[in-house]
Amino acid sequence: MLLCTDVGNTNIKFALYEGKKQLVKLKFSTNPRKTEDEFAAELHTILSINGFNSGDIDGSIISSVVPMVTEALCKAIKKISGVKTLVLGPGVKSGLDLRIDNPATLGTDILAMCVAAKELYPCPAVIIGLGTATTIVYLDEQKRYCGGAISPGVSISLNALTNNGALLPSVDLTPPKKIIGTNTEDCIRSGVIIGTACMLDGMIERFNEERNVKSTVIATGGLAQSIVKNCKYDIILNDDLILEGLRLIFEKNKPNSQCAMRNAQL
Repeated sequence: MLLCTDVGNTNIKFALYEGKKQLVKLKFSTNPRKTEDEFAAELHTILSINGFNSGDIDGSIISSVVPMVTEALCKAIKKISGVKTLVLGPGVKSGLDLRIDNPATLGTDILAMCVAAKELYPCPAVIIGLGTATTIVYLDEQKRYCGGAISPGVSISLNALTNNGALLPSVDLTPPKKIIGTNTEDCIRSGVIIGTACMLDGMIERFNEERNVKSTVIATGGLAQSIVKNCKYDIILNDDLILEGLRLIFEKNKPNSQCAMRNAQL
C-alpha cells in the first residue's frame, strides 16, 4: 500500500492507496510541537481503528508546507512501517512543465494539485486551493504551469476581521441564506463567504480574458464546499486533488527511486 500525506498549515491529510484505488482517507490537526513518537502512535492507532496494518505500507510520499512537521512525520512513518518517505521538493520528478520565474519556490501542495489536474481534467484549467491561503493557478492548453495568484484564506480573513474589530462577534462559516444580511453575524458571513465567491468568479474571468480562453475550473481544500456553491462559474470539486497528485508523482519516481528521492535523514 502507498501512504500519501498532505501536511497543511491547519490539517494533515493521509490516504492509503492500492494502485489507483483509494482505500481510506484520514485527517488530524497539524501540530508542530508533536514528536515523532506522538505522530507514530497517533497514525498507527488511526490506521488500526480503520482496519489497516501499518506494516503493510510499502511506499510513502509527503507534501508539506510546515517544515517543522516534515522530519518528525517522516521518522514516524519509518517507525511504524519501515519505509522511507519520498519528500516532494527539488529533485523529485513531477512531469509538470513549470513556466515561472523560479520553479524552486513553487509550493509542493500547488505542485501536487496541478499534477493531478493535468492528468484528470481538460486544459486550459484554473485550479483553486481553498485552505489556509487561497491559491488560484493556471495550466495552459499544453498543460504547462504558468503561475497564478495567492490571497489570504477565508479563515485568516475572518479571524483578522473579528480579532481586530472590537465589536464584531466570532461566527462560523455557514453560508448565509441571503446576501444582504440583517444582523451582524450574517453580514460577516455574507462578506467573507459570498465575497470570496465573487472574488473567485472575478479572478476566473480575468484569467480567461488574459489568456483569451475558456478554462476548466477545479477547486479543492477544506472550505471549497462552502465557497464554490456560491460561485457563478461551473466549478468541479475534488477534495482529493493533492493526494491524487502525490500518488501520481510517486509512480513517476518509482523506477529511479534511489536517485530521485529526497529522503528525510532518518
